[in-house]
Amino acid sequence: MSKDVPRFSPDELRVVEELPGVVPGLPGTPVYDFPISQKEAVRRMYEKNPAWEIISMVDLEFTQFNPRIIPDNVARAFVYDAEVVPGVDNTHGGKDMFGIDWEFIPTAGGSMVRPGKPYIESVEELRTKVQWPDIDSWDWEGSRKANEKYFDPNKAVVTWFFTGWFERLISFMDFEGAAMALIDEDEKEIVMEFFDKLTDMYIHLVDRMLETFPEIDVFYIHDDWGSQRASFFSPATSEEVIVPYMKKLNDHIHAKGRFSHLHSCGHLMNQVENFIEAGWDAWDPQTMNDTYELYDKYGDKILVGIMLDQLFDPATASEEEQREAARRYVERFCDPEKPSMMSNYMMMQGYITPIFREELYIQSRQKYAG
Repeated sequence: MSKDVPRFSPDELRVVEELPGVVPGLPGTPVYDFPISQKEAVRRMYEKNPAWEIISMVDLEFTQFNPRIIPDNVARAFVYDAEVVPGVDNTHGGKDMFGIDWEFIPTAGGSMVRPGKPYIESVEELRTKVQWPDIDSWDWEGSRKANEKYFDPNKAVVTWFFTGWFERLISFMDFEGAAMALIDEDEKEIVMEFFDKLTDMYIHLVDRMLETFPEIDVFYIHDDWGSQRASFFSPATSEEVIVPYMKKLNDHIHAKGRFSHLHSCGHLMNQVENFIEAGWDAWDPQTMNDTYELYDKYGDKILVGIMLDQLFDPATASEEEQREAARRYVERFCDPEKPSMMSNYMMMQGYITPIFREELYIQSRQKYAG
């Protein structure tokens, strides 16, 4: 059993609130009469002492906080703070913290740097042409005042860094130039120098954010490494050129008493040992990855977002079929000695029905806490 976790009581199933569906058209999310706060439950998940099965990054346990003060959040059309205007904000791109223009693509619901016109033509320009942001000049005091009442004390607060190491290099050089720079013997030394300086900047940004918003619990950091079929580069390349800088940032986040969570798209089964070496607390694999195999091999070293492979049709499945799916999930993945988290892709694809959610909560509470 998990340590110091209250035992399950049926009284917990009393619904005290209902949140809107995470995606329009999905059922609302019931908030139970939890024995501890969702914030505490998230902390226990990352510490591998869970109270119930957490669904990664969804609104029940987490509050997304991507403040307007950080230019990347505006450029990537993903501002979440007290000032956001629904239907107006997050419908356009803009300049990121390095002054690079991102163009909003409505069909994709996100932004990208227009390819074909890279900001730098050669890797040596990373030393001479990159304009580093003056983070201290941003209006931190004003952002604090604007967001004073944004945070729910019952929920874990997660803030996103959208452009990690390889993705930042792509924003300057386009994909082909960035990929070649990682492996070219004459270029990768300059790339590593750039990544080291970039990491120092991210460390400073972490510090400024925590000074201004101590409510933050989790740093959710994006760095896509793969395609539908395979990773963009070998494990040896990433271990040499990127992992040391990831670890440097993660060590700092952990020293601040916070958690680091990786978002990296693509088929990356071959890179998981690097994710572990880099010190990530958790990773959300996309659905082309075998999360059963990942959990079996690495679940004791990193939290993996699990996709159930024997799914049901949410529109037609009987109550018993939905409850059986939840019981099957808990039996397979909710080991108190080797806990997991559920993939947010389960939510996005509509499988977290009210019935499935209730049974998942009951069974995981009992499995983790008795």
